[in-house]
Amino acid sequence: MAGAMFLMATSAIGPGFLTQTSVFTVQMGASFAFAILLSILVDIAIQLNVWRVLCVSGMRANELGNTVLPGLGWFLAVLVFVGGMVFNIGNIAGTGLGLNAMLGIDARIGGVIAAAIAIFIFLSKRAGVALDRIVAVLGAIMILLMLYVAIVSQPPLGEALKNTVMPEQIDFFVITTLIGGTVGGYITFAGAHRLIDSGLSGPEHVKDITTTSVLGVVITGVMRVLLFLAVLGVVATGVTLSEDNTAADAFFHAAGEFGLRAFGVVLFAAGLSSVIGASYTSISFVTTQKVAPRTRNMLTVGFILICAVLFVILNSAPQKLLIFAGAFNGIILPIAFAMVMWVAFKWRDLMQGVKHPIWLLVAGSLALVLEIYIGVKSFSSIVDMWV
Repeated sequence: MAGAMFLMATSAIGPGFLTQTSVFTVQMGASFAFAILLSILVDIAIQLNVWRVLCVSGMRANELGNTVLPGLGWFLAVLVFVGGMVFNIGNIAGTGLGLNAMLGIDARIGGVIAAAIAIFIFLSKRAGVALDRIVAVLGAIMILLMLYVAIVSQPPLGEALKNTVMPEQIDFFVITTLIGGTVGGYITFAGAHRLIDSGLSGPEHVKDITTTSVLGVVITGVMRVLLFLAVLGVVATGVTLSEDNTAADAFFHAAGEFGLRAFGVVLFAAGLSSVIGASYTSISFVTTQKVAPRTRNMLTVGFILICAVLFVILNSAPQKLLIFAGAFNGIILPIAFAMVMWVAFKWRDLMQGVKHPIWLLVAGSLALVLEIYIGVKSFSSIVDMWV
């Protein structure tokens, strides 16, 4: 359970997560606290519905999609696979930058080292155990370092708490961006697929599924709150942070040289955990449970290897491709989530007789409307790119 929980959380906490949170804190100040709270509540509604439906049915999202509507699962698989590959190049680039900030290693060499570590995990004879342990350790390292920097930056806690419930400004674009970054694309399915692969599925595990899904979102939320407080503490002193690398600059101003090295560790851990999560989930979407775990691990190794080679050639995922993949993420969740809610409402047999709670159906339906809005905005972004 802990492995699935941390896999989801650390998949969400990637280089983009660090950048988004830092930039939005600078833009909105203490008011960003409300956006974080609202996004966490919506994230929980989405995650609870997705995990309960998938794990109780015992089917991954692609398998469930093909059962509900033949071909739907493979359509989702293509979207996740393409988006996952592009983002993985960006994640590997993030690990390289992290090692550079931490030890001064060339960023390209650092990215290759991180890819090699991820490959080693999936080559391990006990890959499942290694996967669960490494994401838990990386998650713990990130939270502890972030907690330290959040304390030494001395943020205005009273102002942050006040703005959590009475914000001075509300920006729904920021809120939808946070939701997409936490449970968008493959992320919300990462932990659910891991639970299913671990054998923790079926009606008898409903309580464990519910608890784990909520805790996954809470861990991500804690990380975002700590980063928000760390940056807010620096901004509140009147310091103008660099626009090119806002998070790193905030760490430096808060804790000096140690802060900069700590940021390197956090960026490396965030990038590596996201490489692991994106690779595992991308392959889980293009395979079924009939595929042997060893075969699936070899396919995952191949996926990481291809991403690493592309990273070495390109040195980073091209900006346009990252935007394109981000827009893909905005489309994946509304389609997949609509399928999940349809099963929750109408397909009692797939849920093995388990009745979905009314409050979850209502919360999920409201979240779906928001996700459709995000999906429409994402689709228009794709159109704008190529018109």
